[in-house]
Amino acid sequence: MHIGLLGGTFNPIHRGHLHIAEEVLRSCNLDQVWFIPTANPPHKELAAAVPFEHRLAMVEAALADYPRFCSCDIEGRRGGISYSVETLQQLNTTYPQHDFYFIMGLDSFQEIALWKDYPRLFELAHIVVTARPGFSGSLQELLPVAIADRFCYDSDSKNLRFDTGFLLISVAYTDYDISSTEIRQCLAGQRDIRGQLPQTVIDYIGANQLYL
Repeated sequence: MHIGLLGGTFNPIHRGHLHIAEEVLRSCNLDQVWFIPTANPPHKELAAAVPFEHRLAMVEAALADYPRFCSCDIEGRRGGISYSVETLQQLNTTYPQHDFYFIMGLDSFQEIALWKDYPRLFELAHIVVTARPGFSGSLQELLPVAIADRFCYDSDSKNLRFDTGFLLISVAYTDYDISSTEIRQCLAGQRDIRGQLPQTVIDYIGANQLYL
């Protein structure tokens, strides 16, 4: 199966995350998208100190009406700092029958050289970079110099291909401007966030008194 992997703190998960997953699912002709909550993010502190268990539960609540989306608790079970390269290695070992597509935003891709063992990412999965409409640059221009010469243009897929055979894919998604930071601020100020979160997530947040 072709599986998309969408990681993030999901603090909280919102409709923007679901929208991006739907766009990549369609554009890359995937079978499923797995949402992977980060247990301990390596590059930033976890805002509001919401435990992994709550963020995983919110993801599960949000995906209830999406049969081709599912949650994956691999980083919570592994513990320690949540490095993407370790997650991909573990998933490839556990599910060798699947073909993985690792989804990241353009902002993250621009900082890929700061990630742990980043060249290994391109050896373990296809990399899907999502960008808002209007991005006119080339992903090749953003590649770290250390690995740029390991890519070539693949005329069949019209994408860049790493020398391991995995693709670097660009997906433009229709803009869905929602921010988890702004949602947390609205919740703390008891302002209306309907339309930005699935109702199941709103109910979970209320029942557990999160973000107050």
